[in-house]
Amino acid sequence: MRRLFPDPAPTTPAEQYTHLRLGEHAYDDRPYVVSNFAVTVDGRATIEGRAGPIGSRTDMEVLHLLRTQVDAVLIGAGTMRAECYGRLVPDPRLRGHRERAESLAHDPLAVLVTRSLDLPWECGLFTDGGRVLIHAAGEDEIPDLPTSTRVVRHEGSVDLAAALRMLRQERGVRALLCEGGPHTHAQLIEQDLIDELFVTIAPKLAGGIGPGLLEGAAEQPRALESAWLLEDEGELFARYRLRR
Repeated sequence: MRRLFPDPAPTTPAEQYTHLRLGEHAYDDRPYVVSNFAVTVDGRATIEGRAGPIGSRTDMEVLHLLRTQVDAVLIGAGTMRAECYGRLVPDPRLRGHRERAESLAHDPLAVLVTRSLDLPWECGLFTDGGRVLIHAAGEDEIPDLPTSTRVVRHEGSVDLAAALRMLRQERGVRALLCEGGPHTHAQLIEQDLIDELFVTIAPKLAGGIGPGLLEGAAEQPRALESAWLLEDEGELFARYRLRR
């Protein structure tokens, strides 16, 4: 991997994506929120309904490293159904890094946002004993699960600002990683609830019709500040901060 900006030099994912100290920037009423997303050169965020085919092994390594930097990971229901998440930090070495180097809990809290409770309950995220918090707008009941799962009900639709406030004030979440999907990202951006974006630009063209980075968002240009740009075998890894 090469760092193209700033200070061009050889680097590694571990050097770039650890010790970020994101929690130090937490607000009183919400966590510091960063998002991670992979897109094709023509702007597609999914291929055949999934984000997985877009990025490379390096992109997956970056994702897992970012999960070592936060207290919680936010996942939209559509992304959960498409990707069927397992344990968020499956590598024991990285779980150890969270505890020793980052002073974080063994596993991040998984936070799901859903209009209903139509979720793939058989997936490892629910069955492997992790901590799961679901913010739901529906009244459906959840099945009995061998995991620590709590449901917070919202009227009408999930209030993301209220959900983040609860995470900060009741759960002590200082830094949160949003992994989408596109609709969740769009809502967070529209409500000015994202602070940084980690964007992987894959050297691929997808064609066809599919969601982009901010699916359904109102047209409202927002200025970004470039923090870094990395390259690995043609794949670009950018870090941006929202200008406020």
